[in-house]
Amino acid sequence: MITKQNKYVVYALGALALAILPLLLQTAGNFWVRIADTALLYVLLALGLNIVVGYAGLLDLGFVAFFAIGAYMYGLMASPHLSENFPWFKQMFPNGLHTSVWLVIPLGAAIAGIFGILLGAPTLKLRGDYLAIVTLGFGEIIRVFLNNLDHPVNLTNGPKGLSQIDSITLFKFDALNIPGLNLARPLDLGSFTINSVTLYYYLFLVLVVFSVIICHRLELSRIGRAWMAIREDEIAAKAMGINTRNMKLLAFGMGATFGGVSGVMFAAFQGFVSPESFSLMESVMIVAMVVLGGIGHLPGVILGAVLLSALPEVLRWVSGVFDLQAVTGGRLDASILRQLLIALAMIIVMLLRPRGLWPTREHGKALQPAAR
Repeated sequence: MITKQNKYVVYALGALALAILPLLLQTAGNFWVRIADTALLYVLLALGLNIVVGYAGLLDLGFVAFFAIGAYMYGLMASPHLSENFPWFKQMFPNGLHTSVWLVIPLGAAIAGIFGILLGAPTLKLRGDYLAIVTLGFGEIIRVFLNNLDHPVNLTNGPKGLSQIDSITLFKFDALNIPGLNLARPLDLGSFTINSVTLYYYLFLVLVVFSVIICHRLELSRIGRAWMAIREDEIAAKAMGINTRNMKLLAFGMGATFGGVSGVMFAAFQGFVSPESFSLMESVMIVAMVVLGGIGHLPGVILGAVLLSALPEVLRWVSGVFDLQAVTGGRLDASILRQLLIALAMIIVMLLRPRGLWPTREHGKALQPAAR
């Protein structure tokens, strides 16, 4: 059990384990490090959705839209697409607009936050299923727009997506002629080489740690308490003087910023984005991560995101090693069997742990029967 005396030791050991993890995984292949990278991106998304669903109690099924907004914003600002399709833009930027990551990250968060507020404004009086349907529609509208904005003006390149997106370069100073650290290239340290996916892992880990600190401080703040009051009983919260309208808009905006930053990182990591990456199933999976881990509880949300993002890829490896398709006599495709196993695992967990794998102690106290 973590106490005040040993918590710093536990934190130090946890930080050391997270720092060593990708170095151990890369010895087995970049495949495993990419799984860790993807898991960290989903942790960012789940932390953002937890603000909306876990703290404020607003069911959002269109959260992947903010993920898409951040990804496409970076894709447009760090690829030659605009210069190739707009002559007036090419005159100003012949080689394309290759924006610094230090500008893109806050810009992605700000634009996604604005869209989050725009989504929240017309849905202030909606609750439950009705709110879920409206947010689901918003997510699909963004995906359809991205899929069709290739004519008459080619802004998103439609279903073909955006390619040739710049990787992230850190500590680059052109004025001092310092090339910086390009995360797309391996880093040689003597006889030891740190692969590109490992470098991205450390960047994503820093962002996740920073996001966890923000979420934890928000949870303990007056804003966090106001969100939880709205989650438990909106009418009572309003009667106590809480401005529920502003608090809801703030929850939508704050949650969306995490999605925007995660989208920027996703586009830089992949080097390519297309509308297929932002389907409804992605939104459902992000919601499932929050619910499966434990709504409103940061360790539970992180656990749920890691499990649900890594489990499909681990099962992909298992199906290849043990040839699961041959086990079923060829009746089931390996990918279908993998999805069945994931669904079965989720059902079993929710039956045995209805409040999530790692629920918060406070949330749901009113639902527990009183001791006699």
